[in-house]
Amino acid sequence: MKHTYWLLILGFLMSYTLPNDVAHTVEDPAFPSELVNFTSYKNNPVFNGTGTATWDEMIRERGYILHEGDTYHLWYTGYKKGKGEPMKLGYATSTDGLNWTRYVGNPIHTETWVEDMSVINVDGMYYMFAEGKGDIAHLLTSTDRIHWQERGPLDIRYVNGKPLSEGPFGTPAIWKEKDTWYLFYERNDEAVWLATSKDLKTWTNVQDEPVLKKGPDEYDSHAVAMNQIIRYKGHYYAYYHASAFKDWREWSTNVAVSDDLIHWKKYPGNPIVGSNCSSSILVPDGDTYRLYTMHPAVNVYLPNK
Repeated sequence: MKHTYWLLILGFLMSYTLPNDVAHTVEDPAFPSELVNFTSYKNNPVFNGTGTATWDEMIRERGYILHEGDTYHLWYTGYKKGKGEPMKLGYATSTDGLNWTRYVGNPIHTETWVEDMSVINVDGMYYMFAEGKGDIAHLLTSTDRIHWQERGPLDIRYVNGKPLSEGPFGTPAIWKEKDTWYLFYERNDEAVWLATSKDLKTWTNVQDEPVLKKGPDEYDSHAVAMNQIIRYKGHYYAYYHASAFKDWREWSTNVAVSDDLIHWKKYPGNPIVGSNCSSSILVPDGDTYRLYTMHPAVNVYLPNK
């Protein structure tokens, strides 16, 4: 009996205090090793706030990285310590994804509040879906990655066409397929909903029930929010952050799989990264992927050999 008790305790500790912030791998054919099995880079973090009295003294989740050609492009949210300080948009580049150079003209956007962004390049036009003040999702566009034009808050509707009830709707994660845009968003981190649009003007829920809910396991029992969708070998994979704590004092990075973007199966080995490293982005690196986490600094996790 005593032996069983200690095994249970050991199992709990392994789930939440793991070496190198990386969880153990669980074999599941729906989750290829290259999408869930990473090792923390020895020189983490690779990017963080300045720690001095600058506009980006601190950085927040969720930054976003696109790897285009020979360059990694990072957009991030910077702010000064203090209640009510505005969130501003910064930009940095890297040739190896490890050593970053801040853009000399930072911050690149100050007219509206920008955080928790998701960026997609469609035929040379960059679309940034981000949280604004009050956790209201909005859209910005750019042709050069640096100068962004504000397009206003997103108009999200219920299935019946009526506007969403008042309140926040944030952490937008975007996916585009053919002529349809797919928007994943959360409300108070309680769950994740999915809305679609053809024109980027009106978004309509595919269903008024969430597509990703909290629980039933402890690691995501108190909060969930979507970070990114990828398509890999015929399946969709969602990278999302979650909290096991009511006060959200710690977050983790997790993965789920779907065949239709609506019904999701969570990886039984979640969380894949713990220790408050979350807001993950999977970035292609040649024939493999790297995993970057954006909270509370930018860390990179390299694929296990």
